[in-house]
Amino acid sequence: MAQDQKNLTGYGVIQSYLRTLDGSPGVYRMLDSESRVLYVGKARNLKNRVSNYSRPGNHSPRIERMIRETASMMFLTTRTETEALLLEQNLIKQLKPRYNVLLRDDKSFPNIIVTKDHAFPMIKKHRGAKKQKGDYYGPFAGAGAVNRTLNQLQRVFLLRNCSDSDFETRTRPCLQYQIKRCSGPCCGLISEEDYAASVKDAEKFLQGRTKGIQEALAKQMQAASAEMEFERAAALRDRIKALTQVQTAQGINPQNTPEADVIALHRDGGQACVQVFFIRANQNWGNHDYYPRVSGDEDPSEVMEAFVGQFYSNREPPRMVILSHGLDNDDLMAEALCEKAGRKVEVIVPQRGEKAELVQSALRNARESLARKMSETATQAKLLKGLAEAFDLPNIPQRIEVYDNSHIQGAHAVGAMVVAGPDGFDKNQYRKFNIKNENLTPGDDFGMMKEVLTRRFKRLLKEDPDRTQGTWPDLLLIDGGQGQVSAVREIMEDLGVGDVPMVGVAKGEDRDAGKEEFHRTGKPVMALRHNDPVLYFIQRMRDEVHRFAIGTHRAKRSKAIGATPLDDVPGVGATRKRALLAHFGSAKAVARANLADLKAVDGVSEKLAQTVYDYFHENG
Repeated sequence: MAQDQKNLTGYGVIQSYLRTLDGSPGVYRMLDSESRVLYVGKARNLKNRVSNYSRPGNHSPRIERMIRETASMMFLTTRTETEALLLEQNLIKQLKPRYNVLLRDDKSFPNIIVTKDHAFPMIKKHRGAKKQKGDYYGPFAGAGAVNRTLNQLQRVFLLRNCSDSDFETRTRPCLQYQIKRCSGPCCGLISEEDYAASVKDAEKFLQGRTKGIQEALAKQMQAASAEMEFERAAALRDRIKALTQVQTAQGINPQNTPEADVIALHRDGGQACVQVFFIRANQNWGNHDYYPRVSGDEDPSEVMEAFVGQFYSNREPPRMVILSHGLDNDDLMAEALCEKAGRKVEVIVPQRGEKAELVQSALRNARESLARKMSETATQAKLLKGLAEAFDLPNIPQRIEVYDNSHIQGAHAVGAMVVAGPDGFDKNQYRKFNIKNENLTPGDDFGMMKEVLTRRFKRLLKEDPDRTQGTWPDLLLIDGGQGQVSAVREIMEDLGVGDVPMVGVAKGEDRDAGKEEFHRTGKPVMALRHNDPVLYFIQRMRDEVHRFAIGTHRAKRSKAIGATPLDDVPGVGATRKRALLAHFGSAKAVARANLADLKAVDGVSEKLAQTVYDYFHENG
């Protein structure tokens, strides 16, 4: 339900809605005169909630500004307040209103998967949708925490981490076996039953049940020693030693908190840091800090409620959420998390004991992280100011976009864009462009840059024509000299965005770092002092876009090297592709195979065999 009251703003426009609202729960949106969403909120009773905004007084400066800018409102009723809370958090993440607390870093977290689609399951890192058949353990705070845990599991349980295709084609054990990180199932060096027992023990470890594992290994070692199998006994001794080291390293882990997220908030200088500890199977699986966008006058409960709602909007919550600050609607939040998880979820603010100590540890980390962040931000602000002064920019840049191309004689060409601003490099904003123009001359860097910038700015003109969403760059950095700058300026003017400032960064004399020359349209070539911090900043941005472009190019090239004609056959996925290649040895042999041979492949049905046969014979 949307309503609009012309010629009214602020308290007047809000009061005009009260006549048509009832006491239903729901979500409301405040919009400015250009229909941009200022704020999204939820309410148990929409009429009562909106009436609070209609009366002057007792509002924080932030809310006062928001009310003054409000020109219209939109309402959506829900059946329950829990539904309203879930809808509110979804809308906040989608619309990113200016006056809401926003969770800015929203990456997914990695898990460990023990696969269940093979006689000898593998253990590996997994990030993204849980589509593969297997048991998932996590989340872990980052790749480092996952890699450490995988390293421990391999040392103790000797599980394979190779792909199924590598497993099927090996004729002798790999290096992992030689350094005692794998039991060599690919070459029959361990039975399926013994390997399954190791997998079961590894899963017990990931569930925190390590005591029984050590006792079982000790009994096996004693039995092997009694039977004079000293080599096997020594191997078991090494595994016990590795497990003991792991348990020693886990001495800081909570004993009475099997599964929880510990979330602590610290605020200082108008900024906020939220620290999250991931506790799973009585083990601390790492931590991650967040810096939500705040105005400075919100209550801690408001910041915490906004963070928790947005954090779990696309994640499964644990059985317990431990907070440093209470929420205004903690029962409602718990109900919403229970509904999302399909089981009971507790939301608590501990006052004493082990859980309170976990909160204090998270608070200490939040305080230290925010102090480091504020120091880095102050340094970054000086660099941006120096950049504006060096290149005579009209304003201190808040968003710098740096572009580069990467290819080998025109093959697998890609363009890359990295973004820097007040918080340093913003990797969520990085973009890669697969060069699509097949008519380009191989190695035509100008043509590639034209395609990249055309696609980039056409999209900006479509999505943010008024330049109000913070997605337009305040400065473009181009890798190249006067020729590249002139070409880019021509492209930008053709698109009608020639007012965006740009600078070309050329290697300079002898192509040495520190002797860079800077080219601008209509201005003489300039250089910066060799020890100028702004020069180092520009070099870092240039090196970062080089790294990103080369990495993207290598990934594209590796994918192309591993590609086969089977990738284009309808109905042939990764598993069937592996089966066909293992049976015939190459894609060429598959293409030459007759129908009877194709039907003989394990896992290939008659219908799929006919599809494969028809594809290669109809396509010559």
